Amino acid sequence: MNKLSSSFLNPLKPQTQLTPTATTTQAFNAIINRLSSQRSHHEVLATFSSMLKAHIPPDTHTFPSLLKACTSLSLFGHGVSLHQCVVVNGFFSDAYIASSLINLYANLGHVQNARKVFDTMPERNVVPWTSIIGCYSRAGSVEVAFGMFSEMRHEGVQPSSVTLLSLLSGASEVAHVQCLHGCAVVCGFESDMCLVNSMLNVYCKCGRVENGRDLFEYMNGRDTVSWNSLISGYAQSGDVREVFQLLYKMRVEGVVPDKQTYASVVSVAATQSDVRLGKSVHGQILRSGFEVDSHVETAVIVMYLKCGKVDLAFRIFERTMHKDVILWTAMISGLVQNDSADRALMVFCQMLESRTEPSSATIASALAACAQLGSIELGTSIHGYVLRQGLRLDIPAQNSLVTMYAKCARLDQSRAAFQNMSKRDLVSWNAIVAGYAQNGHLGEALVLFSEMRATLQKPDSLTVVSLLQACASTGALHQGKWIHSFIIRSCLRPCILVDTALVDMYSKCGDMDKAHRCFVEMSERDLVSWSTIISGYGCHGKADTALELYAELLQTGIKPNYVIFLSILSACSHNGLVDKGLSIYQSMTEDFGIAPSLEHRACIVDLLSRAGKVEEAYDFYKRVFPEPAVDVLGILLDACRTKGNVVLGDTIAGEIFRLKPADAGNYVQLAHTFASMNRWDDVGEAWNQMKALGLKKLPGWSFIELHGTITTFFTDHNSNPQIDDIVSLLKILSNEMRKSSLRNWDDVE
Repeated sequence: MNKLSSSFLNPLKPQTQLTPTATTTQAFNAIINRLSSQRSHHEVLATFSSMLKAHIPPDTHTFPSLLKACTSLSLFGHGVSLHQCVVVNGFFSDAYIASSLINLYANLGHVQNARKVFDTMPERNVVPWTSIIGCYSRAGSVEVAFGMFSEMRHEGVQPSSVTLLSLLSGASEVAHVQCLHGCAVVCGFESDMCLVNSMLNVYCKCGRVENGRDLFEYMNGRDTVSWNSLISGYAQSGDVREVFQLLYKMRVEGVVPDKQTYASVVSVAATQSDVRLGKSVHGQILRSGFEVDSHVETAVIVMYLKCGKVDLAFRIFERTMHKDVILWTAMISGLVQNDSADRALMVFCQMLESRTEPSSATIASALAACAQLGSIELGTSIHGYVLRQGLRLDIPAQNSLVTMYAKCARLDQSRAAFQNMSKRDLVSWNAIVAGYAQNGHLGEALVLFSEMRATLQKPDSLTVVSLLQACASTGALHQGKWIHSFIIRSCLRPCILVDTALVDMYSKCGDMDKAHRCFVEMSERDLVSWSTIISGYGCHGKADTALELYAELLQTGIKPNYVIFLSILSACSHNGLVDKGLSIYQSMTEDFGIAPSLEHRACIVDLLSRAGKVEEAYDFYKRVFPEPAVDVLGILLDACRTKGNVVLGDTIAGEIFRLKPADAGNYVQLAHTFASMNRWDDVGEAWNQMKALGLKKLPGWSFIELHGTITTFFTDHNSNPQIDDIVSLLKILSNEMRKSSLRNWDDVE
């Protein structure tokens, strides 16, 4: 008989040195099986090594525990050696050894090897069938697993409850669980609580909570797992009432809730963003005397963060003695989502100081915080930490790195991070395309968009929205139309996000007919859609149409928000509709209970000033602005200069001077006003004050978009590389226009 070398286990370092006194195969087997049941896998292999040294031959009862140890310790090479020993010793026909080999190969990712073991078995009972079916099911090959199940039954082998459990582990469709449910009834497994709980769990995960409820009510006995599965199902569907009714019934029937129960109940409060409900659940947990573990504590903190109660979450977090990486990550991520990026980075620093190694998800959240703050220094510092520590980032974390550099306007680093990714998903492409688009590089964004399609990565609504927003901000109508045609060809409509972006793009590019057509074609509209089209018409001097759309909005029953009112007031201001604007401003509070913000009040000042009612505008300012607002005073000052109201202009100029604004534009405005009054000493004082504060007026500028490239022009600057050609062409055009004008005069004469 060929024996394994006793040195094949030398790489292992058992926790204790075993000195078994057994002298027979049966005695060694008893020790090995006992250690295996205690999950002392190193000791199992060490005992087998001692067995070989004592020249005690193994038998069929020895190998299942050995193979289980290799599986648990991920010792593929040792498992192969044991497989060879099994073959040499003629034990290969043993069903339990074959099943252990199948489990070894399956769990270590060698499905084909597992199948070879199964196919070469001379006889197969339910044990190896169950192993190979579970192998395929866990690997995600559910259809193959069900095919093997059918083949097993065709060969006359009856399934056990474990066979059905192994199939349920990979089931993700209602048809699968219904099939197995029927099989369980036929085979008489309805009383197997473990199997029934598993079916109940899969029904709920597939969104068929009512089917799960029917199964639950049919059960003869229920344990905590049964209740938790159903509560979790209702929690995922957002049915708050059923969750709490089940929690009450659970207690009535004498079943004690555990950490999984409370975690599900807390999660439903988080999903609903209902802080009152969340506090109620938190109170129940504390009153019940339940020992809160890290799992429940994390769920409670996440609930408060999702409800926007950052201080409450932070208080619980700081009181938590034992913080694991999941809790740290949840806190950092929640703070970022609540626009508290500075606190998120503070928590991240505390995490590093506590010597807790961050996960890939932690790094992703910390980078998102840097992106939110626009802090390139902190972002590169975290990137450097990742490189120094040799941390392997998953795709979401790498996507966060790409986004961070793009948000900080470091497109070269963003592109480098993107190109260093070995695998990219849709989010990766969206991050780099949006990065270039949002930083004004529309041409490069479109090139990346083409590369994305060349890799057969299908763009989604977020991809095209980022491109449409770039077209809107640069007035690139031609590119916007091309993206529109792509959207139609790719069937990305109807989608409220895409449709609204199209309305915005056409509005900002000056094509209101197309914008209106896109708006009319929308199958669904929200407040953003209405605000976009109303604002578009208002900015293009079509206040009557904007007001008609506002009236249409009110007829739909949708309550306007502060953005809608800002859009419609701006439209009235730009078109001189004073009475209508004042009426709408008044209705904000009286009809809709919305307190006017500073922007709304500034709109009314602008509305009255444009209409020449400067005194009335100033009275309104004094009445509704409890604190001085230098920008609003600037609106009034411009109106005074335009209308020649010297007395009021002098008063307002004095108020602005006393505020000592930090914007150079305010001093330029003061200087122009004083100059119009011939008050040259005050003009000099305005310039001196501006210089004393170290302020500089930014030059006026404009830009044009051509073939996806944006060219910017500044007043009194000749830094453009094509300035000579531009000036030469302007002279030619001026001469041609002058000649054309003279010819027209000659024709008139």
